Amino acid sequence: MSTYVNASVKKEHDLSQYKGVCVLGEQKDGQLLPVTFELIARGRTLADDLGCKLSCILLGDEIQEIEQVFHRGADRILFVKAPELQNFLPRPYQNAIVKLIQEEKPEIVIAAATTTGRTVMPLVAAKLNAGLTADCTSLTIDPDTKLLLQTRPAIGGNIMATIKTPQHRPQMATVRPRSSKPLPLDCNRTGELIIKEYENATFLTPEKFLEFIKDTTQTVSIEDAEIIVSGGKGMKNAEGFKMVEQLADLLGAGVGATRDAVELGWTTYPHQIGLSGKTVAPKLYIALGLSGKIAHLAGMQTSEVIIAVNKDPDAQIFKVADFAIVGDVFEVVPMMIQAIKQHKEKAKAETCALSS
Repeated sequence: MSTYVNASVKKEHDLSQYKGVCVLGEQKDGQLLPVTFELIARGRTLADDLGCKLSCILLGDEIQEIEQVFHRGADRILFVKAPELQNFLPRPYQNAIVKLIQEEKPEIVIAAATTTGRTVMPLVAAKLNAGLTADCTSLTIDPDTKLLLQTRPAIGGNIMATIKTPQHRPQMATVRPRSSKPLPLDCNRTGELIIKEYENATFLTPEKFLEFIKDTTQTVSIEDAEIIVSGGKGMKNAEGFKMVEQLADLLGAGVGATRDAVELGWTTYPHQIGLSGKTVAPKLYIALGLSGKIAHLAGMQTSEVIIAVNKDPDAQIFKVADFAIVGDVFEVVPMMIQAIKQHKEKAKAETCALSS
């Protein structure tokens, strides 16, 4: 089901001044993060549909291999350069982005629904008196009106709402990381690098960056894992959820979970996948005892191969699964674990035989 929500506000300026598409790139310790290239891919499609240029906003001090932004599809880099921007702090980032938007007047600005994007984009939108649609799963251009159509789950994930902002600019949205793939690398592409340097007052803030504390609750981060084993409410209890962890350990996989499994205390929030958690795109996603609610599917449906185990033949998860196993997880998963153990033992024995 789809619904169109008119998110317009009182018209305050000439909309014809606003041209182009901007994406907010991200860096850490001077290294461009992969989500930057995912955003460029989305922005490239929008810019091509509008017949305009695609710009990538970068904030930091020194950024290595910045030309990759051009190689992945951007036409321009708008680099706000200052030592105060090397580490993310909300207020300096907000002030720099607002200044840049006021100068460049882009028609569309999109960012990733990461910690950075989710924090700074509402601040920027409020400062500019613009709308913002968060956690979009789809961004397209209306062929008739040329407005940005921003689609996201709504009402607990029971409907998909498409939101438009017809009377204010820029049109702003955040999208889930790992929900799209970067464009192929083209080292022949070049573009225009514009360096912006603002007065020190732009970066004044009562906050101070102290240190980055790494999450140590996961041996394999689900955002980086090539294989993820994920469990839902169908695992029944914390003891049942241990089968998810056991299978993941055997496969060297990350452990994922639905919101229900996290709220029931079977695992911790860093493992949560879906609209209220993380978006992942592993090579293999094994879904155990989860029904496949829209909110969860939004976080994992771009996985390359999906294997699902559920005793309900009509479970939503089977609509996106490449391989569906209709059966009780408490019967199927132990067989999977046993088969993998046997395979590993056989492989070990063959290796030992060859080396002797």
